[in-house]
Amino acid sequence: MTGRSRAREVVLQVLYQDDLNPDADPAAVEEFLRYRLKGNPQLIEFAQSLLSGVRRNRVELDEMLGRCAANWSLERMAVTDRNVIRLGAYEILYTETPGPVVINEAVELAKRFGARQSAQFVNGVLDRFLHDWLQDRPEDQ
Repeated sequence: MTGRSRAREVVLQVLYQDDLNPDADPAAVEEFLRYRLKGNPQLIEFAQSLLSGVRRNRVELDEMLGRCAANWSLERMAVTDRNVIRLGAYEILYTETPGPVVINEAVELAKRFGARQSAQFVNGVLDRFLHDWLQDRPEDQ
């Protein structure tokens, strides 16, 4: 597993916790990131940027994802799947990571932490999200 893959895994764990315990202590979250990423400053910074980005844009991400997840509301999704998809959508929209790489990383997280069908579900939603986003994006971006 690459360092960035590990950072995504740790961010997923924090996002999962956010869903179940939104009042978590920010200092404990910081300590968790540092501990799980073995103090690596580049990975900690990457993880912090993903985490803060998903948190900051959660309403927008959920709105956009709700349109891509045919017949599924985000509330009905498994907590793990929902957060893997949020993380992937954030990376597609706001980072330089290529869409296919983001989807592959998300599918791997879903295989590792989700249910039996999670990988297929995550792949389908993010693939549609990527396609829809590319279609709606202005040409000059």
